[in-house]
Amino acid sequence: MPAIEVESLYKVFGKGARGAVAQLKAGVPREEVNARNVTAAVIDHTWAIEPGEIFVVMGLSGSGKSTLIRMLNGLIRPTTGTIRIGGVELGALSHREIRRLRREKISMVFQHFALLPHRTVVENVAFGLEIKGLKKTERLERAREAVELVGLGGHEDKLPAQLSGGMKQRVGLARALAADTEILLMDEAFSALDPLIRQEMQDQLLDLQGKLGKTIVFITHDLNEAMRIGDRIAICDGQVKQLGTAEEILMHPADDYVAEFTADVDRTRVLTAEAVMEPFGSMDTGELTTVESDVPVNELYEPVLNSDAPLLVVDDNADPLGVVTTRSIIKSLSPETAPEPGSVTDGAARGPEQEAQPA
Repeated sequence: MPAIEVESLYKVFGKGARGAVAQLKAGVPREEVNARNVTAAVIDHTWAIEPGEIFVVMGLSGSGKSTLIRMLNGLIRPTTGTIRIGGVELGALSHREIRRLRREKISMVFQHFALLPHRTVVENVAFGLEIKGLKKTERLERAREAVELVGLGGHEDKLPAQLSGGMKQRVGLARALAADTEILLMDEAFSALDPLIRQEMQDQLLDLQGKLGKTIVFITHDLNEAMRIGDRIAICDGQVKQLGTAEEILMHPADDYVAEFTADVDRTRVLTAEAVMEPFGSMDTGELTTVESDVPVNELYEPVLNSDAPLLVVDDNADPLGVVTTRSIIKSLSPETAPEPGSVTDGAARGPEQEAQPA
């Protein structure tokens, strides 16, 4: 069962919202609908998020990202459409049941840290547990465990004014983790941080995800951030322009809008050996230098240039998948020259019946 599922989801603000939805379904452009004293924020979203997935919603200001995340936790009702959390339809719940769902299944991490200035780090982290009615000893114990998880051990008794921006955001993340919900909703959570601190927080999130396996919906306007942390990415401008992995979006942008977004991304840090490899055909792979399939392209330059032969890409079981050559790396740097989906690999090892590609 998907952790989160939305179907034909629309949110239009203003009088005549349902009429505007009908116009959007009939193909009237968003800009034309918005000119009629309404705002079409979310248009025809249909997708599902699997348990343990980091699902990134990416778009510019006005693309409906924050509206979407507020619908997912029941703060805003959709104009039309369905949202299911763990199979439970939000539209069928009372206000009391939605509040309970938030307490038990969903935690939020905000861009602005929303810390209580008169409470210590551990007291801020324990605040949500206090609202739930947990006894003081239990909530402080869970809060301290969450503080350790986010790397703030030793700072439990400090006040927010004594913390850096990155440390404050770690407190916000710890507070969400202490609630021990299945789902984390993160709305531009790292956007207010300096670039280096922001990267540290991305690393922290990925490390925690490896340990905890939460379902995460992460909202951002930064495509590099989206591609660094997302298992899948939905690029939105009201409607979903493209949904896929970072590699799929980089190699095969759906339209000019997506291509413009990806133009300035450092492809060599996102694409992996598996994404750029070619079939190894009938060549003898026994003597080739091997690289793991998830190695970024920017780490392949030196071994490719220092080798007279291609690099053999292998999976987690050391089974061969394909080869990386200088040519295949150069081809990967432009989406216009990228291979068609499925032309390189579908995850199965290539056999000797295929012809070798020239290096």
